[in-house]
This record gives sequence, structure tokens and C-alpha cells, in this order.
Amino acid sequence: MQIDSLRYPIGLVEIPENITQKNIENWISDIERFPQELEFLVKNLSDNQLDTVYRENGWTVRQVIHHCYDSHHNSYTRFKWALTEDSPVIKAYYEEKWAELEDSKSAPILLSIDALKALHSKWVYFLRGLSDIDLAKTFIHPSGNKETLLKENIGIYAWHCQHHYAHIEQLIQRKGWQ
Repeated sequence: MQIDSLRYPIGLVEIPENITQKNIENWISDIERFPQELEFLVKNLSDNQLDTVYRENGWTVRQVIHHCYDSHHNSYTRFKWALTEDSPVIKAYYEEKWAELEDSKSAPILLSIDALKALHSKWVYFLRGLSDIDLAKTFIHPSGNKETLLKENIGIYAWHCQHHYAHIEQLIQRKGWQ
């Protein structure tokens, strides 16, 4: 199997140029379902399985789960900044370094799964209340100074959910852990 298919099992994120209300509704539904789907996917994995990397030089399943919480928490905050400031330059974080911290390497996964459930519940409630004007607001990522529309970021995070879910799901299939 190619490293790219292991790294990007569902491909790279593709956001349509013309984002429709249906796109946004579908993406929000993906974000809403993710914590429960992730919990169901990993509920029977042993600690040894959770500490298995999903690809060579990749993170362990445990690190992927904790990364999802860290990343989604940061994204939620970015939405708040974009709605309360004028195209703010957001604070980037070093996800690779965060994944090496002790909580990402050894903490029980239920800490992040439970946190994802709470975060996504609030995030989805928040997202469903955004107006078209809100969805057109932006933030700027300091890496490349790229401006991102909030409606684009909803799609990016729906993809992010599916992307990491596929990492774990494909590892489970390859290892025959079902």
C-alpha cells in the first residue's frame, strides 16, 4: 500500500468553489456524528492496539484520538475569533509536538472521546445558528497567510473527522482486529 493512501486514506480535502446550504448541512451532520462513530469504532481495542501506529512513522491510534480533540478544540476557538474579530490571524499550534506530550501518548482515550462528545454537541449547536453573513467571515492562518471562510472551515473539519476515522478503520481492517 502506498504511503499516500495510508496518510490520506480518503484523499485530500476538497471544498467546492460554490458551497451550498446542503454542503454545510451535510458537513455539520458529519461533525455531529463523529464522536459517537469514533467511540463505537475503538470501543473494543486493547491498550496494545491503541498504541499501534496506523502507518510507518505515523501516530498511534491513541495519539490520533487525542489529536482529534486538540484540533477540533482549536478549530472551535478559531470560529469564535472569526466572529468576534475582523479577519483575525489565528494562533497556529504544532500538532506534531502536541501529539508527543504525555496526555496524547498515554492518557485513556475516553478522556478525549468524552471531551469530543461535549465539544461537538456545543459546536454543532453553534454552527447551526450561524447566518450567511457569519459563514462568510474569515480568519487568516499564519502559515501562508491564507484566508479561510468559516463555511469552508466547516467542510475542512468534516473532512478531518472522516480522515482520521479512516486511519483507524483501515488499520483495524489491515490487522484483522474486528
